Amino acid sequence: ADGGSIGVNYGRIADNLPSAVKVVQLLKSQGLSRVKVFDADPSVLRSLAGSGIKVTVDLPNEMLSSAAKKPSFAAAWVQRNVAAYHPATEIEAIAVGNEVFVDTHNTTKFLIQAMRNIHQALVKSNLHSAIKVSSPIALSALQNSYPSSAGSFRQELVEPVFRPMLEFLRETGSYLMVNAYPFFAYEANSDVISLDYALFRENPGNVDAGNGLRYFSLFDAQIDAVFAAMSALKFDDIEMVVSETGWPSKGDGTEIGASVANAAAYNGNLVRRILTGGGTPLRPKADLTVYLFALFNEDDKNGPTSERNYGLFYPNEEKVYDIPFTSEGLKKYKDKRAPATGGGHVTAPPVTGGGVSRSTTRNTWCVASGEAGEEKLQAALDFACGEGGADCRQIQPGAACFKPNTVEAHASFAFNSYYQRNERAGGSCYFGGAAYVVAQPPSAYSRLIHPLSRYLFVCCGKC
Repeated sequence: ADGGSIGVNYGRIADNLPSAVKVVQLLKSQGLSRVKVFDADPSVLRSLAGSGIKVTVDLPNEMLSSAAKKPSFAAAWVQRNVAAYHPATEIEAIAVGNEVFVDTHNTTKFLIQAMRNIHQALVKSNLHSAIKVSSPIALSALQNSYPSSAGSFRQELVEPVFRPMLEFLRETGSYLMVNAYPFFAYEANSDVISLDYALFRENPGNVDAGNGLRYFSLFDAQIDAVFAAMSALKFDDIEMVVSETGWPSKGDGTEIGASVANAAAYNGNLVRRILTGGGTPLRPKADLTVYLFALFNEDDKNGPTSERNYGLFYPNEEKVYDIPFTSEGLKKYKDKRAPATGGGHVTAPPVTGGGVSRSTTRNTWCVASGEAGEEKLQAALDFACGEGGADCRQIQPGAACFKPNTVEAHASFAFNSYYQRNERAGGSCYFGGAAYVVAQPPSAYSRLIHPLSRYLFVCCGKC
């Protein structure tokens, strides 16, 4: 990572986006010199050839097993999706999987070997010096994130995953990819986190009692929690790239803080924060490369309204709001300050397990609709446990709530976790029509799978 640079995530879960050729023209016109994609689509990679834009491609989660078990598969994938385009297309990194630890398909056990096999494939193609290998983690990979000085990885992931991953990153000169979204923490705790603190605006700051450092942004506090977790394992030398961060311009009525003004302030002030140099309070020399999420609003995404409104641009290529992406553009940039909403405090609440505490004043539950069909339920389940941030650890093989091992039962667990995490917000129990809200205990509904009442009350009792 060169540090102090801005990139963008180019997602394509939509049916109305411009062609890849037009997208590359848009990126160049905005001075965006880095792009991260969620696959290795040939039309995208061909369009980026000769553009001078550095590219991060992704090996999808569903391929981790094959990449781990078969070095030949990893070699073929690298040859087909990387070597065939580089260096005309300046591929600088491969993201092996994405937020693997919340993947419902139990792919965590394949991650490290898949990363090693992909790297060995790069070595055989003599591309290992130019192209780094990493894997984006969500903040839910942290056992503790507050205060930042107490940051630690989830204990069950330390020895099997994080220590060998960080050793691999050190060996190969790579960096840790982290997806960080202050919006989620603010939305859930607007009564105790000030909007100014979340949007990089002037505020009194928050002193970390553990290290004595004063934080003026929630973003810095989240990033330093990860740095602290790395430091606790003696990996202070590993660099970090923020592979995703962003703020939605629109949300459901209960999604506090989702607005055009706040999205413009967060992303605009973040760009200024990154391009003007300086690291975090804990790592003041750690200039960061940050990838904004996302390039476009994506109309085919599941979940609440916010999920379809993280874009910097509409599909017609018009800006959702006007912010710069370059140092030159920053000269004319000014945060159009909107009236602050939410609480006036700057102290972030204690967070464990990467989650956020939510009020539980109403007794309603979100359950899967068996009529939706397994394919639709599986797609919604993947979203809930992935981008949605539901806590799906208990439905992994061998965990307390793995049984009954059916898509409908696992989906009900994940949907309810997502629903409770989003404070039972309107639209948070929809999943494209695959779920519905019940106002009585699930055990009262005889048409549900018979072990499901235990599943939701015992396994999800703390929701």
